[in-house]
Amino acid sequence: MKYFQTFLRYRYLLFNLINRDIKVKYRRSILGILWSVLNPLLMMAVISTVFSTLFGMGGKFGGLSVPFHIYYLTGATIFNFVSEATSTSMMSVFSASQLIKKVYIPKYIFPLEKCMFAFVNMLFSLIAVFIVMVVSRVEFHATIVLIFIPIIYALIFSIGMSLLLSALTVFFRDILHIYSVFLTAWMYATPIIYPLGILNDHPKLMFIMKLNPMYYFVEYFRSVVVYGTIPGIRDNVVCLACSIVMLIIGIAVFKAKQDKFVLYM
Repeated sequence: MKYFQTFLRYRYLLFNLINRDIKVKYRRSILGILWSVLNPLLMMAVISTVFSTLFGMGGKFGGLSVPFHIYYLTGATIFNFVSEATSTSMMSVFSASQLIKKVYIPKYIFPLEKCMFAFVNMLFSLIAVFIVMVVSRVEFHATIVLIFIPIIYALIFSIGMSLLLSALTVFFRDILHIYSVFLTAWMYATPIIYPLGILNDHPKLMFIMKLNPMYYFVEYFRSVVVYGTIPGIRDNVVCLACSIVMLIIGIAVFKAKQDKFVLYM
């Protein structure tokens, strides 16, 4: 209850920080916030063109039930959200060191704000997904109303991971460079640009794939958005478990280390 009351007291600061980041990101930009819609569309066009031309992944490659560009865009939307939220939050506490040293502010506000800013950007990216689905004449299923479920799972997971990374980065700056490499490996370990079916003949790789939390978030998102299927209880339990476990780890590490932050800033 104490922590909840503290959060309510500083909620306006959280909103102001999100608003500041939005203004800074699109300052002096002619198209402004429209770039949040155009960016995923342009990336989809580039990736789809390259892979369909060079690797023959056009159409319904690998037995996909949807066109490749739809498959890629839906996977990239969730992955990019988690990637942006976690990578931008890493320096959030350290960057606010001058403010933290002067006045009392709950330190978790800063990584939380980066996650919510990435969440806002992801909502605009969803517009791009719907536009492409309309243009590509992909059927809209009733299950699309459940789209908020995988997004919430991914958000909770991102908050937990952001708390963990932002706390560790205060002590070890090298994590910034290591994590950028990790993100690249993580992307290729997630079925975004290739169909999961190509791993059917590689059980060891399939086993490793299913240890990846992003696999479950991406597949859940695709299920309700483009496949028109409702994930079962097992899928929900796995997604919820991944999110809650990461949140608990993040909170535990952040809480244990936050009193020492000022000594390393």
